[in-house]
Amino acid sequence: MSVSASLIAPLEAGWERALAPAQEQFHSVRDQVQRRRDDGEHVLPAPQDVLRAFRQPFAEVKVLVIGQDPYPTPGHPIGLSFAVSSDVRPLPRSLRNIFTELQQDVGADPSAHGDLSHWAHQGVLMLNRVLTVAAGSPASHRGIGWEAITETAVRALVGRGTPLVSILWGAQARKLQPLLDAGDHTEVITSAHPSPLSASRGFFGSRPFSRTNEALRRLGTEPIDWQLPPARS
Repeated sequence: MSVSASLIAPLEAGWERALAPAQEQFHSVRDQVQRRRDDGEHVLPAPQDVLRAFRQPFAEVKVLVIGQDPYPTPGHPIGLSFAVSSDVRPLPRSLRNIFTELQQDVGADPSAHGDLSHWAHQGVLMLNRVLTVAAGSPASHRGIGWEAITETAVRALVGRGTPLVSILWGAQARKLQPLLDAGDHTEVITSAHPSPLSASRGFFGSRPFSRTNEALRRLGTEPIDWQLPPARS
């Protein structure tokens, strides 16, 4: 059985190869998540979105944003860390804080929507450390096996030997820093998580967006246009 068959939704071919070493963990997590759903737990995000991050082209990732786990509010998580569908209102508070820092950092107008696909299309991979959560219960799926899978993803990205800037927000994300400090083709930017509980303790003023673009230029690749376009009607 392929990795992509272990949970609903196919993976991009590069990710299918990159995550092959984690196939056993995929099968274990798939079984655990399915048991929870069968027992009546409302697992987020929807099955088809759990592996959405791994549908981006593996070879084109140049910025890695690591979060913690999906939003625990039904209707919010869509498989890309911190992003929501364009019609979600109000925006999650963590995302509002991200937009506040984005404006202060690079002058980008705050977006009225949380669709971050404009970033994804430029090679920004928004990956949570844990890819599922029980509705209303943050961190409820930590320790069921996702960490090994996302660690495999990080190792594979670093192993390409091509430019990679990583933005690690929060303590769970920062645990991956030793894997990302891998040489002259990688740079790491860390800060507190943008959640309302911690944003004022080191996220605000951390300038992750301008620092990322500075790092990309040093690594010889194009910066990111962080300004989000209006939502499509």
